[in-house]
Amino acid sequence: MLQEALREIKRGTAEIIDSDRIEKLLKAYFDEGKTYSVKAGFDPTAPDLHLGHTVLLQKLAIFQKYGATIQFLIGDFTAQIGDPTGKSATRKTLSTVQIQENAKSYKKQVFKILDPSKTEVVFNSEWINLLGASGMLSLTTTFNVARMLERDDFDKRYKGGVSISISEFIYPLLQGYDSVHLKSDIEVGGTDQKFNLLMGRHLQRAYEIGKEQAVLMMPILEGLDGVQKMSKSLNNYIGVADEPNDMFGKVLSVSDELMWRYYELLSAKTLDEIEVLKNGVADGSLHPKKVKEDLALEITARFHSLEAAKFAKEEFDKVHSNNQIPTEIEEYSCDGDVWIAKALVDCNLTPSTSQARRDIKQGAVKINQEKIDDEQLQLAIGEYILQVGKRKFAKLKVN
Repeated sequence: MLQEALREIKRGTAEIIDSDRIEKLLKAYFDEGKTYSVKAGFDPTAPDLHLGHTVLLQKLAIFQKYGATIQFLIGDFTAQIGDPTGKSATRKTLSTVQIQENAKSYKKQVFKILDPSKTEVVFNSEWINLLGASGMLSLTTTFNVARMLERDDFDKRYKGGVSISISEFIYPLLQGYDSVHLKSDIEVGGTDQKFNLLMGRHLQRAYEIGKEQAVLMMPILEGLDGVQKMSKSLNNYIGVADEPNDMFGKVLSVSDELMWRYYELLSAKTLDEIEVLKNGVADGSLHPKKVKEDLALEITARFHSLEAAKFAKEEFDKVHSNNQIPTEIEEYSCDGDVWIAKALVDCNLTPSTSQARRDIKQGAVKINQEKIDDEQLQLAIGEYILQVGKRKFAKLKVN
């Protein structure tokens, strides 16, 4: 059982620091029933999570399966500074209201994966606010500027003459101090967080709390393009709050190669079960599309319901296999003749008229299931089914 647990915990990881400690914690759980704490921090800088964030959540769920209590840390204090990791300039600060609203959204979304009975949701403002000027000054003496400037992103900005605020130096110290206050046994984060994660180990030593957390790092999940990391700004993401039809369709749009990456990092299937699927695709007994559909069903059901996932599949088959119109589409109306590019924007099918014109030139726009190429087209009185790409539909009534 111990080896099986270790195998699942190590699955998909990019790097583990102090794996011996993780093994000892697991052994104590199996032999004596002792639980242990695993910390993961999320700064509520945006209202919604995407599947890239859930890579960590899936790993936390595995730890829960093997005896861990999860310390789900919402960095409501540190979000006011903004994590400087990978940034080429100082981030804009968020308002307290924004942070609080985003934090509420996070709490609602994470329990679609984590077991609430084995999760402690904590906010780091609770203890950082109590540090006071004296405590904050004491914290800054635990690390020196030379070491801080060894960090890659700070080094590039320093050499390039780009401003670095003092608060950005304090950010990793505060993240590390979270581990001191929580007395975490393990911290989980992305590979881009290595400097901050190691700060937790350093500060636990400096404050002599009697333990030094192990660190487990997960790789950054590639987005739908299969190249760049999943990101809303790159529009290559699958949002946890996406509608079932969109979520199902987006998962099906990933390449066959990327599908296995998603299986490893996002699926609840065991490694042995995934290996059976890989072998089936390799010997031709399983079609890649069927395997990908199963993944899309699993992910959509996780964040919605199995019924919603099955309906999304039916709708996808109707639209893509049978070339039919979806059962439920948004309806809009307008008065008088309307320019097609403006109509696409007003129906939320495209963000701008310039993008609408590009979509028309690329043959991505259909009216009543017929492609159009006239970007100056005026829609007269009548009803139209507008479509952009394979998944975006709207019904427009011109009065």
